[in-house]
Amino acid sequence: MLRVLAVDDEVPALEEIAYLLRQDPRIEHVSTAVGGVTALQDMVQMIGTGERLDGVFLDIRMPGLDGLDLARLIAGFPDPPRLVFVTAHEECAVQAFELEAVDYLLKPIRADRLAEAVRRLEALIPATPAAADPVAEDVIPVELAGRTRFVPQQAVWFAEAQGDYVRLHTDEGSYLVRMPLAALERRWAGSGFIRVHRSTLVSVRHVSELRFDGGRVMLRVGTETLPVSRRHTRQVRERLIRQFRDRPAVPGVARGRSLPSAALR
Repeated sequence: MLRVLAVDDEVPALEEIAYLLRQDPRIEHVSTAVGGVTALQDMVQMIGTGERLDGVFLDIRMPGLDGLDLARLIAGFPDPPRLVFVTAHEECAVQAFELEAVDYLLKPIRADRLAEAVRRLEALIPATPAAADPVAEDVIPVELAGRTRFVPQQAVWFAEAQGDYVRLHTDEGSYLVRMPLAALERRWAGSGFIRVHRSTLVSVRHVSELRFDGGRVMLRVGTETLPVSRRHTRQVRERLIRQFRDRPAVPGVARGRSLPSAALR
């Protein structure tokens, strides 16, 4: 599945394309950035944390740093994402395709044209090895007072970033491992783990409840209650709905108010 960034200096237009992209089952995650400068800063941060970015849906006419200039900067990245231009201006198409754009969409955006752009983007992105083998069970070696303990992936409720380490939380306790959270996220891609906060990676299999608490979205994971950041709220909710929509209710499992028809277990 694809991870993409939508960039536009006009918030209504940005919200529209982000909404449409999130309806596409081929899209795993949609980030947004208001303007070219913010988009560049976000992408540099993604590179620094090891986050994968497959494509950028990019407006052209933006103040400060326009889409074409941003595209030229992106081309210098070590592993640049693919570009789809989304604009109200036809006259920049030649320049866009000289920058090897996947597609060139004219506003107002039609859902069928956007779907075609996503299809073209998907065709250019190779499947990651981890996603191709979701059945494989992984274990993490943990050093404990001269002994090595192997913590199975399926036993982990959630992983919490602590500087250059991650703390793995299980029903038997927690374990500190020297590994960046972004590296663990890539390692367990396609194995049922989702980012719910910049510092938290959660196992979907251990989520039992999604609820709103004082304006914040909270997840019940194992015996812990974890906050979901505003940035990740929509994707977390949609991912859980997709995953558990067709599962039968499990007796004894709490139901979140935001998902009245789906037991999360």
